Amino acid sequence: MPKFAANLSMMFNEVAFPHRFTAAAIAGFKAVEFLFPYEYNPQQIASWLQQNQLENVLFNLPPGDWTAGERGIAALPGRDAEFQAGVARSIEYAMALGTKRLHMMAGLVPAGADPSIYRAQYLANLRYAACAVAEHGITLLIEPINGRDMPGYFLNSQAQAHALREESGEPNVKVQMDFYHAQIVEGDLAMCLQKHFDGIGHVQIASVPNRNEPDQGEVNYPYLFNLLDELGYEGWIGCEYRPRGRTEDGLGWMKKTISKVDRIDATPGGN
Repeated sequence: MPKFAANLSMMFNEVAFPHRFTAAAIAGFKAVEFLFPYEYNPQQIASWLQQNQLENVLFNLPPGDWTAGERGIAALPGRDAEFQAGVARSIEYAMALGTKRLHMMAGLVPAGADPSIYRAQYLANLRYAACAVAEHGITLLIEPINGRDMPGYFLNSQAQAHALREESGEPNVKVQMDFYHAQIVEGDLAMCLQKHFDGIGHVQIASVPNRNEPDQGEVNYPYLFNLLDELGYEGWIGCEYRPRGRTEDGLGWMKKTISKVDRIDATPGGN
């Protein structure tokens, strides 16, 4: 049965971030994810989670200077000390929030740069972060992001990500499969999911091409939800999309999905 986590960086933007936890709980979510928690004290966020009986399933390591356009620093040469400090900071938050998955953003590669230098830096930081978070029982996630939304991003395809995961040699490194990015870059989502399933640690959804609710566009999400169930996926599905209007008004797709599962479970022999 699909388990959906609200992405509070994109959803419930009708209210300020501290109030989105309550809004998500009222809407029926049992878990949330978000990009970055670092603007707030970890104890504050922990209290919002506890008050609303929510689980935090994911957030990102510090990304560098986000407002200046940086999108992670793991692949950037000469940023080792900053990267390692960011790993320590993310662990502090994860321990306070009970978060078991952290996403390491790679960063942007300048045009004309030698890709081998960035790849070597990325692998070194991947191994460092994986070892650091493993001591706390945390899975480190890496995510391919399409070049249309984020030109120059180091990591683009599921194939590339899984090759790096395997090369790292770290058992707690997994790949985040965001069907939105994967459809834009590779397509053939069902086969891609089945091929890489054992190495996937988190799933996210949004419509393609507009990144809205997963009830329109070119991706057949009911089919993919069924496939995830058939494959035995037990993790959360992050709703990382931009609502077309008021967030609550666009949740019919989720209610329909959950209602369908409930009907199946209620039938004799249903499972």
